[in-house]
Amino acid sequence: MSLGSALALTGTAVSAIGSISQGIAANKTAKMQAEAIRSQMTTEAQLTAVKDSRTRAQYRSQIAQQRAELAARGVSLDSSTAIMLGQTAAQEMSFDSQSVRSDGAARQQELSYSRAAALAEGKNSLLKGIFSAAGSVLTGSQQLWPGLSSTKIGGAA
Repeated sequence: MSLGSALALTGTAVSAIGSISQGIAANKTAKMQAEAIRSQMTTEAQLTAVKDSRTRAQYRSQIAQQRAELAARGVSLDSSTAIMLGQTAAQEMSFDSQSVRSDGAARQQELSYSRAAALAEGKNSLLKGIFSAAGSVLTGSQQLWPGLSSTKIGGAA
């Protein structure tokens, strides 16, 4: 093997290995990003639960205060006015709680899509590295074996 052939072979190998290594590194980075997003999803779910709990607690406190004020004014708690005020407050509490949960669910969906995109990007990078390496080997093979391009396939003369 001549020095030129050895250098060409080395260059082809280094190029192929570099492409594969780059693809593997990009895939690992994407997996780490996906794991960070998964962790963020868990944190966001916990924050949503806390926010919902606080919203409900705040409304319960306001309802209790409203009942106390009505009782202090001498309004019977089973009167139509007291019942209507209590129902209205309960509906508002339910609406706000649902709003908090809906916002949390939308954020979870957004993060889920981001995580899937990161994983897909990692797989694409890995495939790109493999195909780039294959291209380097095929391109380099013509330099290593100059007669390769004139070789007939299938036994035709």
